[in-house]
Amino acid sequence: MAKCEVCGKAVLFGHNVSHSNKKTSKIWHPNVQKIRVVEGNKVVRKNVCTRCIRSGAVRKAI
Repeated sequence: MAKCEVCGKAVLFGHNVSHSNKKTSKIWHPNVQKIRVVEGNKVVRKNVCTRCIRSGAVRKAI
């Protein structure tokens, strides 16, 4: 569950940088939820980020 099936948002890579400027790997994960979505006349389960849910990009099934 690392990628949004609506907008394609995925993990981001970077570095933690300490005071001594030592760099270690860092990963930022998007907030992806598995929800029931109405697609046409069907109800399907999708992995959707919270921004798509909040903005109304998908219609949640009741």
